[in-house]
Amino acid sequence: MRWPRSSTLRDRVTYRDVQAADEALVRRALELAVVAPRTGDVPVGAVVVDDTGRELAAGCNAREALGDPTAHAEVLALRAAAAARGEWRLDGCTLAVTVEPCTMCAGAIGLARVSRVVFGAWEPRTGAVGSLWDVLRDRRLNHRPEVVGGVLEAECASLMESFFLLHRETP
Repeated sequence: MRWPRSSTLRDRVTYRDVQAADEALVRRALELAVVAPRTGDVPVGAVVVDDTGRELAAGCNAREALGDPTAHAEVLALRAAAAARGEWRLDGCTLAVTVEPCTMCAGAIGLARVSRVVFGAWEPRTGAVGSLWDVLRDRRLNHRPEVVGGVLEAECASLMESFFLLHRETP
């Protein structure tokens, strides 16, 4: 799905256009998230698109698969997007993720200069984009991306709840 753009007043981008684009991005992230449990990873997916809506990179949690504590979906997607773009600055890009980013991921998002962050489920225990902390909108920082939370929240939360319910029942 292409990111909605406006070139004239008659052809204005509406809130619904942006909302539909955000939902499509989170749906793509959900597609990626369902792959993570195959390796024992928490089902989190992330996608990075440029300002035209072209997908630059996507990933899912791979901490267990890679034995890497930093292999969160967001970090993997940011690394791949930077490689695809040929530079670390991801100005104009949107990162969509199924769950509110943690402090590590929020820091990486800010350092990568991502312009927008869209996420599904709020994470009250570790969320760093509005729940527990609000790293990305801290006025002391020089880069503060737009943040949109709660997109397809029920679907994203359900995926996480199902995963943890299964792991609690398995000895």
